[in-house]
Amino acid sequence: MAKQLILCDCSGTQSLDPEALSAATGLRCSPVHSALCTTQAEVTAAAISSGESVICCAQEKRFFADLAAELEQPEPPALDLRDRAGWTADTGDLIPKMSALVAEAALEIPPGKSLDVTCEGLCLILGAPDIALAAAERLQDVLGVTVLLETGAEDPTSLVSGREFDVIRGKLRRAKGALGQFQVHFDALQQLDATGRQWSWTPARNGAQSDCDLILDLRGGTPLFPAPEKREGYLRADPKNPQAIADALLTASQMVGTFEKPLYLNHEPLLCAHSRASQSGCNKCLDHCPTSAISSAGDHVSIDPMICAGCGACAALCPSGAITYDAPATDAQFRRIQTLAKAYLAAGGQGPRLLVVNAHGSEMISLAARFGRGLPADVVPLEVTALNAFGHAEILAALVAGFADVSILLSPGVDPDIQEAELALALAIGGAGKARMLGITDPEALSDVLYETDAPAPLAAPIRPMGSRRQITRQAAMALQPEAQHLPLPDQAPYGAVLVDQDSCTLCLSCVSLCPSGALGDNPDLPQLRFQEEACLQCGICANTCPEDAISFEPRLNLDPAALSQVVLHEEDPFACVECGALFGVKSTIEKITEKLAGKHAMFARPEMARMIQMCDDCRVQAQFHQKDSPLAGAERPRVRTTEDYLSKRRDH
Repeated sequence: MAKQLILCDCSGTQSLDPEALSAATGLRCSPVHSALCTTQAEVTAAAISSGESVICCAQEKRFFADLAAELEQPEPPALDLRDRAGWTADTGDLIPKMSALVAEAALEIPPGKSLDVTCEGLCLILGAPDIALAAAERLQDVLGVTVLLETGAEDPTSLVSGREFDVIRGKLRRAKGALGQFQVHFDALQQLDATGRQWSWTPARNGAQSDCDLILDLRGGTPLFPAPEKREGYLRADPKNPQAIADALLTASQMVGTFEKPLYLNHEPLLCAHSRASQSGCNKCLDHCPTSAISSAGDHVSIDPMICAGCGACAALCPSGAITYDAPATDAQFRRIQTLAKAYLAAGGQGPRLLVVNAHGSEMISLAARFGRGLPADVVPLEVTALNAFGHAEILAALVAGFADVSILLSPGVDPDIQEAELALALAIGGAGKARMLGITDPEALSDVLYETDAPAPLAAPIRPMGSRRQITRQAAMALQPEAQHLPLPDQAPYGAVLVDQDSCTLCLSCVSLCPSGALGDNPDLPQLRFQEEACLQCGICANTCPEDAISFEPRLNLDPAALSQVVLHEEDPFACVECGALFGVKSTIEKITEKLAGKHAMFARPEMARMIQMCDDCRVQAQFHQKDSPLAGAERPRVRTTEDYLSKRRDH
């Protein structure tokens, strides 16, 4: 049975039309209520008990969840129509936007994957003695605390008298891992020898290693990890800020138990273009991972899910699709975009604009709605988990789905360089004048920019492409620029052509053997280097492999159908074997080798030896076997002795 929308105008502060909304969405709508969270809570209880209702209020989601728990019912889905649509100064028709938001909320998105992480509360505290010891005293009752002192009092008894935590002394060399799985390495480590009347430090030793669940860093200065705010289990506070220390202590005290660690990425190592045969290729994910969760592992990269913070940059930058975002999955993101556009247009709307935000941006939208003009009626918000994962393919998919333009609202923690590069790529492919980044931190300023922007004309015939990100990009480009053939792209783009200097190329085909995507190929019957441009990742392995430095690149998107098939980049005449006439090798190469070696090298001094250079493999082996002083020839085989030989020898005696 279809879900029912339970409508609330929040004490009469927004206008809702249940008949029009029902006609646009195809769902039943309740009468408009005004106080589902207070005086009309019995209506909410009945809706929750029915198990078929969507409550159109997100502000009181916690109240609805508590009510559902009392009724022993599942938590009801909640939909925010008020902040994203209803609270607005725009007097235009809101039904298209509301129907789009309802349709997107109705999508069945598979839940993200996660793994359980257990933290037993073993905490290492770093810092000056007075600060670290004071912190340890406050945590000793809830955590297993060890304090590392790099400098401090020499009298160990005064350090631990009356305390229930451990104190060690030494130099922390490095640390790795995350919540529940930290590994720490020390030099000059000294522990307390508590035997006897006078306690003392044990002799210092280097190379000591230990494990812990949490690290509380109160030293100030350089953090132990890149992007320290993204490293779960690593708590860092300014030692000069008592409030920051108190916050860190409170957080640490609550991090004992089993937690769910989201698995943000899906990784297919076989598709990775990082390296082949020790020849370096694509390093985009390695260069841009803020937490260093990605490392080289031979021909592909390795991702530590415990360190990954889910920024999504690697998924947007990966040219081969070896890394894809999985929270939600990439195809789910495209379905959300296309559903929003389709529902908006189906409800009679024209030229919708997409505003892409994360949780921080959604809060700005709420503030703009409560204290300002809210969003214009034609601006449809889309909240994503990771802004950096919203790359050029997603922007282009939105434009061909029917959105007039795409605005991406930056927020703290988002890498603007990656977003800028993906935006530039989208603009070059077909989004010129139709996509932008908004570096705005004031909600009212956000509303002003959106109200003052004149949207360009949307695509006349929207499409909803399917497939991988590369396939969607190509289909979108053909729809946005139907007359174009070759689109020049910025440097480092994952699309482009391989250019071969034919004067330098010897057709050794080493590039073919190492191409990770199969874009470069050969012809088993003729000396040819073939190329399928649509498959090229521009990873650079072929150029790094080429012994003649004959390969270069041209970043571009080739929309000609020929890009889907192989074309010949370089070819030469084959050489005919002087013995059997079979074609083998490259004629120019055989002639050069003959010219350089025949009569000039000891192995090819005699004419019959030099002639072997011009033979195929089979004929060369035959010639070597039958030549005078053949290295393949051995001494005459001894005759097999028979019984008659032994008997005749006996008769002779």
